[in-house]
Amino acid sequence: MGFGELLIRSYDAEVDRLQVEDLERRCEVGPAQRVFLFTDTLGDPICRIRNSPMYIMLVAVLDNELVGVIQGTIKLVTLHKPPRDLAKMGYVLGLRVAPVHRRRGIGLKLVLKLEEWFNENDVDYTYMATEKDNQASVNLFTKVGYIKFRTPSILVNPVSKRMYHLSSTVEIEKLREEEAAAVYRRFMQSTELFPQDIDNILRNKLNLGTWVAYPRGESWDNLGSTNGQFPSSWAMLSAWNSGELFKLRLGKAPTSCFMYTKSCILMDKLLPSCFKLPDIPDFFHPFGLFFIYGLHQEGAASGKLMRTLCKFVHNLAIKSSKDCKVIVTEVGGGDSVRLHIPHWKLLSFPDDLWCIKALKCEDKPQNIYDLSKIPSLGTLFIDPREV
Repeated sequence: MGFGELLIRSYDAEVDRLQVEDLERRCEVGPAQRVFLFTDTLGDPICRIRNSPMYIMLVAVLDNELVGVIQGTIKLVTLHKPPRDLAKMGYVLGLRVAPVHRRRGIGLKLVLKLEEWFNENDVDYTYMATEKDNQASVNLFTKVGYIKFRTPSILVNPVSKRMYHLSSTVEIEKLREEEAAAVYRRFMQSTELFPQDIDNILRNKLNLGTWVAYPRGESWDNLGSTNGQFPSSWAMLSAWNSGELFKLRLGKAPTSCFMYTKSCILMDKLLPSCFKLPDIPDFFHPFGLFFIYGLHQEGAASGKLMRTLCKFVHNLAIKSSKDCKVIVTEVGGGDSVRLHIPHWKLLSFPDDLWCIKALKCEDKPQNIYDLSKIPSLGTLFIDPREV
């Protein structure tokens, strides 16, 4: 088969949309040993980055055929680097190469072209996420100077048909956008990768809200001010409706997962009032998801409060979305909050891998190695716009 000249250029919606959508349908995501997830971008291939402060999609064209895509975003974040400071961070995502054109260096050329755009916009560091066992992806990025940075966990909880019971001893309150932003800045400003435009995230139409939970009988007064009164224990999180942007569909799953799903459906039909087995939704048809982020807790009883908030979001999904099948979050590998997030191990991915690379300045390569060796404080702020 001949190999013509490869052209890499910016995405043109009028020319490229249908071919990009077709490429997405042919490219699975997720760890192949366990599942294949296929993405439906609902007619908008740049939906995952459209809400970011700066973004771009590049396409690779070979002999008039679109054979690869890559996306990138830029934002200002807090970086874990003593002393803590701000950095202009580029994020690499959505790298896809058509199956029949892989192993020809197309992915590498897309990455390098995207880095040119990062450099033109004075990006300090760029990072990417992949599965730890995706050796092809790890090798590609290692080849161009990326090194291991963090190993967060993706936690997934199915949305069942049944509402969770919420404890009567817990008060749940929805914060105003400006109040939520003030709380986040007060308690998470120094969190790794905290976005400086948090206000824009909270104002976005996809943001469902920010809630706090605290013991009933205690108060939550004027929290936006420095003299605000805080309960003895409290927890907070925000929720984002990613299902409005794209849908997912399961292409392959462990036999145990498949059999359990079918068994639950059968038992629910035959004995709905006698057996209350936890059910797995039908993932083999397109489904949406809610993403929870900005998780923070304080106090001895905060673990229970966080679990209650997660159950609250589960119930919200049942009431407000007909196609939301899962609640997803991502947390730092050493973040204690992960102990209190309801999730199914069968559906979750405990070994996500983030790699990072320094750009521009000559003094940064050494700093980036120092950065990777600094133990994370555990918490990461995951931007829902990049899910």
